[in-house]
Amino acid sequence: MVSSRRARDLGQNFLVDRNILDVIERLAQLGPDDVVLEIGGGQGVLSERLAARAAHVHVVEVDLRLEQPLRAALAPFTNISLHFGDALALDLPSLSPAPGKVIANLPYGIAATVILRTIEQLPTVRSWVVMVQREVGERLAAAPGTAAYGIPSVLAQLACEVRVRRGVARTVFRPVPNVDSVLVGLERRGPAAEPDVRTLVHSAFAHRRKALARSLALAPGAAPEDRERAREALVALGHPADERAERLSPEEFRALAERLSP
Repeated sequence: MVSSRRARDLGQNFLVDRNILDVIERLAQLGPDDVVLEIGGGQGVLSERLAARAAHVHVVEVDLRLEQPLRAALAPFTNISLHFGDALALDLPSLSPAPGKVIANLPYGIAATVILRTIEQLPTVRSWVVMVQREVGERLAAAPGTAAYGIPSVLAQLACEVRVRRGVARTVFRPVPNVDSVLVGLERRGPAAEPDVRTLVHSAFAHRRKALARSLALAPGAAPEDRERAREALVALGHPADERAERLSPEEFRALAERLSP
């Protein structure tokens, strides 16, 4: 058994509520041909449910102290691949069979990064049902012009439709976290953002108090003419020349990158 302190150090909060597991199952709409990626297997409570309904489940867990209970929980299943290590270092494209869904109670500290990484590196994944910290879920689903809108919003929404599906009480976890959680659903509708678009988005939001064109001009390696080119491109897209990054829709960032490409 992992101590509460150890679990908190790793950002782990284990689901213990059967009703929430039922909700995740229903939202995931698992079929017998589905291949699932679960990041943060914990003690296998969700993993068991996934394995009983999917063709194959890749379970990733970083805490080696959980290896014995996790292997014991999943011993009855032959359609499980266990991966012990850091999800951020895992070679996602090498997973075989290739996942088509991501279903997980994600460790809080890496949730947004993991979601964006799977969007980018796993084009076979068509849908996600993930438990995340409420603020992370709100950022992923945020609309342009809102305070929560930023880099995760743009990069997730360029590839997916993102919705906060429901709030989740703290009491469904052990140890009880100090933050609220939500279930977030993503449905892929296109390819991940191209490298030049990702670079543009990161540079655009690097100085939130400044106009977008000014932020791009301050980016490492920026050319002297980049600020004016960005101002002209914004006007061509129907925005003021001094528009801020949070006012552009995800698709407008892609269009802006095309206009600014050499």
